[in-house]
Amino acid sequence: MSLFSVRSLAVSATVLFVSGLGSVSATAADWAESLFPIKTHQFGTVAVASDTKFRFPIQNNTDTDIHISTVRASCGCTTATIETDWVRAGGTGSILATFNTGTFRGKKGATLTVVIDKPVYREVRLRVDGYIRQDIVFNPGSIDFGNVRQGEAAAKSVAIAYAGRDDWQIVDIETAVPFLKTELKQTGRGSQRVNYNLTVQLTDEAPVGYVQQELVLVTNDRSMPRVPLRVGGQVEAGLTISPSAIAIGAVKPGETVSQRLVIRGREPFMIKAIACEGWDCEFDPPAQAKSTHLLNVRLTANGKPGEFRGPLVITTDGDSELTARVLVTANVREK
Repeated sequence: MSLFSVRSLAVSATVLFVSGLGSVSATAADWAESLFPIKTHQFGTVAVASDTKFRFPIQNNTDTDIHISTVRASCGCTTATIETDWVRAGGTGSILATFNTGTFRGKKGATLTVVIDKPVYREVRLRVDGYIRQDIVFNPGSIDFGNVRQGEAAAKSVAIAYAGRDDWQIVDIETAVPFLKTELKQTGRGSQRVNYNLTVQLTDEAPVGYVQQELVLVTNDRSMPRVPLRVGGQVEAGLTISPSAIAIGAVKPGETVSQRLVIRGREPFMIKAIACEGWDCEFDPPAQAKSTHLLNVRLTANGKPGEFRGPLVITTDGDSELTARVLVTANVREK
């Protein structure tokens, strides 16, 4: 086979792939670019040794699986990590960019070259930039709550050290969510050094799921007054329900359906109530507290006809009351 024929086959394969990209309006040049809805990120001004990261999301809206072979950074100030090498058709993934604040100072930036080798070879360039202050140090570099049970509070502290002006101070701490509370105490001042201790509390109102937030330290530094501090963790549900969704299907008003549920908790518990708006809920209360309950819940439609979508709420008994929800869908028909 001639070299010309081999090249022709390669071009034909690429054209066939591009023509099958489904919902993505793409050409051979831009289908890979469409995988990354965000291509640039500004870390802003950050402290020395702060845990500074950003995940570039990947959204594969094509009908073909994508494989990412490598990602390289143009500067050692940033470490790039492939978190999802195979991004399935219709699936999502991410590339993690970590700003190396422990070893670099000043204005830094990097181009991240993402190499896709399947179904065809393409490169996509991402960009991060920021300024690493050498006069502020966080220890540890971020607030990490780890795993916290729903309904429980947790607290972590970070030491903040500044070297520079005698009159430097933190004047405010901004947070975008109500379930993070802060307490700041000055622990030292003198010889052009200032020290603070910041305690961050995750309140018992924090929702289930990952905590990925930033606190912003507002200082009296006119040139760079705002310094972010990363806050992470995961709030775990005190109760889990299986199945996680109940699809009843078609049912008439007054008709009763039965659904078996498995309810698990970390510790033995009793069930106080099961309720779902638009339905009468009946169950046989368990005789004793257990960490796992198998229940047959009887649901009787008492609402208006039509499509129904809403939560079934299970509440436990005892001093530490917990709730869990499971989605119910149904089509309530006319009698």
